[in-house]
Amino acid sequence: MQAPQHINAIEWQARCQLAALYRLIAYYRMTDLIDTHISLRVPHEPNHFLINRYGVTFDQMTASDLVKIDHDGNIVAEYDQGKMVNVAGFVIHSALHHANAEINCVIHTHTADGIAVSAQAEGLLPLSQHALKFYNNIAYHEYEGIAFSIAERERLVQDLKHYRCMILRNHGLLATGDSIARAFHEIYFLERACQIQIKAMSSRQLHYPSQAVCEYTVQQFQSDAAEPIIAAAWQAALSLIKDQENDYSR
Repeated sequence: MQAPQHINAIEWQARCQLAALYRLIAYYRMTDLIDTHISLRVPHEPNHFLINRYGVTFDQMTASDLVKIDHDGNIVAEYDQGKMVNVAGFVIHSALHHANAEINCVIHTHTADGIAVSAQAEGLLPLSQHALKFYNNIAYHEYEGIAFSIAERERLVQDLKHYRCMILRNHGLLATGDSIARAFHEIYFLERACQIQIKAMSSRQLHYPSQAVCEYTVQQFQSDAAEPIIAAAWQAALSLIKDQENDYSR
């Protein structure tokens, strides 16, 4: 769909891509009714980002449902006035976008398996290839209640450090990326790792790869060779909701 006259083409393209990401999160059943949220920095507007209109389910998200806000949670576009934004979404996402200019997309989920792993004392275990992507390569943040407090933003940033992903204790998962494709790849692998761990924990005995193999595998995931795979995976995922394109791009 062509951009409406009141929104420039670059922002509209970003809105369409973010709406598609919301629908893919729904496709992979990583939603929690109307809660959780995904944000995307508006291209060429470093202090503005897009987030969901609170109350719209992810499987029905459209480009027009998204809301452009600033780091203080203010709705900055006249065409978005009257839309409701989740305060917790603003607190978590604004902190990370503001702290690191390379974080352009943030995904936060409340899946049952993700929360289950977040509640386990040892956190994510190196039990699968998916989990080894995050071997010594993931952050943790202690639960402080529903994220309404602005004061928590500083602690979120401190805990994330240089990592792309974070497990929010007793709460859920968080993934970031310099692009939608990267953030999607991170949350997909992290969610799969948690699903595998919860299933594996039903076994009386667990088998772990050696430390050397764990360290080698995480380096493989971090190599430049992974970049084309991440881009291809995003395009493949988009093909799964190709029949929804006209709907979410409005």
